[in-house]
Amino acid sequence: MDSVTRVREHFAESIATKQDAVDVISESIAVAGELMGKALLNDGKILSCGNGGSAGDAQHFSSELLNRFERERPGLPAMALTTDASTITSISNDYSYEEIFSKQIRALGKPEDILLGISTSGNSENVCRAITAAHERGMKVVALSGRDGGRMAELFEEGDVEIRVPATRTARIQEVHLVIIHALCDLIDIALLGDDAT
Repeated sequence: MDSVTRVREHFAESIATKQDAVDVISESIAVAGELMGKALLNDGKILSCGNGGSAGDAQHFSSELLNRFERERPGLPAMALTTDASTITSISNDYSYEEIFSKQIRALGKPEDILLGISTSGNSENVCRAITAAHERGMKVVALSGRDGGRMAELFEEGDVEIRVPATRTARIQEVHLVIIHALCDLIDIALLGDDAT
């Protein structure tokens, strides 16, 4: 297979994955966006976490809220728990890597806050522990996953929102996660600012 054909296959598979996902996850995305909007209106904040590419997604989401998405507005309270190298390395060194998010949530999380936990497999131990810590703090959880939902799927409580991408390939799941993040940012802006199309 030549390189151009291979590139075209990536695009075709990405498009197909998004088309397969839209009917499965649109309602959950809408519910999550409403939940996040209400939390922010009630002086809550959104804490986000993930590993690798999902860490990048957590930071992407946080930056869209803290700065701006597509509309001018004041910054919104959001924090990616993946960005403080001193905190992450000290927790990893003194306790374990599995605790890098949960210890931060126990220190920073409040009942009016939301955790956005991201794991393509649903099996990231530190994200699973973050979900448990969020529940201990009385927080609701929005989780982005894929495949069969992994261990995360066993941890959800009433009021949480699971957005599970119906795909198995990590790259394709992450591509859909990015669309979800942008949809959530749009829904949050609508909740806070109204629909600019009206």
